[in-house]
Amino acid sequence: MKKLKIILEMIKFEHTVFALPFAFLGAVLGSLLLEGNWPTISEWIWITLAMVGARSAAMTLNRIIDSKIDKANPRTADRAIPAGLVSRAETGLFLVLSFVLLFVSAFQLNMLAVYLLPVAVFFLVFYSYTKRFTWLCHVFLGITIGLGPLGGWVGATGTLTWEAFVLFLAVALWTAGFDVIYATQDADYDKEVKLYSIPSVFGIPKALLFARGFHILSLTAMIVLFFITPLSWIYLAGVLIVAGIMIYEHSLVSPHDLSKVNVAFFTMNGIISLTMLAFTIGDLLI
Repeated sequence: MKKLKIILEMIKFEHTVFALPFAFLGAVLGSLLLEGNWPTISEWIWITLAMVGARSAAMTLNRIIDSKIDKANPRTADRAIPAGLVSRAETGLFLVLSFVLLFVSAFQLNMLAVYLLPVAVFFLVFYSYTKRFTWLCHVFLGITIGLGPLGGWVGATGTLTWEAFVLFLAVALWTAGFDVIYATQDADYDKEVKLYSIPSVFGIPKALLFARGFHILSLTAMIVLFFITPLSWIYLAGVLIVAGIMIYEHSLVSPHDLSKVNVAFFTMNGIISLTMLAFTIGDLLI
């Protein structure tokens, strides 16, 4: 149990809150649009377990793949694997169990969820390697997290529609934006060891402009979703609140002051995902 606690802290298990609300949003919106009813209790449970398994697998794999990089980086040298708090074998066992949870959950939902598992697994594995050869690594992370709402949609409906892909774009671009902000902390180190990121390649001032651009596009996709679905002014009010939170998030960081990056990254983005879920479900209920 002590080792498990260390691993859960290592992968920031509590940050599942970033992606899980959007998976629920995809499930609810897809069910009501296509079937006229809410997801079943069984679908809620298995979608939740699938998301927990997917994110746990992705973060665990990322920590294993990057363990040598983390050990050499002063900011991350105290993470569990480089610090010797858990072994790679113990972490590997947790990784296998996470993938098993994802696979079992997909089989309990529907066959389209099963057929799409290879796509999900590919991005869960691939994105951890992207910073070794492209500054678009943030976009690949966005795609990976964006699979959450697509997974929720598929899990509840067994189908995919273009509305689901608009939701996917909104989440993918939102994720890419906040990941760029987070990566500003390692801009100098990444440049020194030839790791690719938008901050290390273009510099921090331009990186923050990239982040703003990603978030503007994300908000645009959220607004498009308002026009192509039966969602009403309540959902739109939620989008406006999210826009305000994003503006505040960007006000917390500047090229000359990155001291509040963790507040911008963790706190604000958790609030954004929960706000979108609350206002969307509130809209659909009312």
